[in-house]
Amino acid sequence: MALTESNMLPIGTIAPDFSLIDTVSDKMLSVNELFSDKATVVMFICNHCPYVIHVKDELVRLTEDYTSKGIKFVAISSNDIEKYPQDGPEAMKVFAKELGSAFPYLFDETQEVARAYDAACTPDFYIFDGERRLRYRGRLDESRPRVENPKPVTGKDLREALNAILNNQVVSAVQFPSMGCNIKWKNN
Repeated sequence: MALTESNMLPIGTIAPDFSLIDTVSDKMLSVNELFSDKATVVMFICNHCPYVIHVKDELVRLTEDYTSKGIKFVAISSNDIEKYPQDGPEAMKVFAKELGSAFPYLFDETQEVARAYDAACTPDFYIFDGERRLRYRGRLDESRPRVENPKPVTGKDLREALNAILNNQVVSAVQFPSMGCNIKWKNN
């Protein structure tokens, strides 16, 4: 594991199109089916990353708190499954069921989607508004899975951005990169 920060895709970027298999439903899903006319949270996660495991319950809470407000959530795993088979589609399906299948969990086998979104780590978070413009990217909150940082997992940064969008307010320009395990890229 190499501790990695988000690349911080420029605010205003239009969400790149994609179509990926959802390991929960075994259906191919596209941006048109996944994105909301209010806002969509795109999360690059994986099954084994301690940073993802640290926040997984908050991801479920966020989904429960905001889905009824018209926000959609989608998770994508882009790790190389030859080197990290624990992040493969079958394991993803198990992980999603443990989370209560709170959101689609897509498999980015070619890693093209991660590259299009300039994703760097797990977890890596992006919020796109109803026009598919990036309004937020970065961390969930300031907690980390380490004893030296005993801050609770609250989802504060993501929640503040979502609330601003829902209230037609400007999302704060002060956005901090997410930190986590690097995406496990295939050798080219």
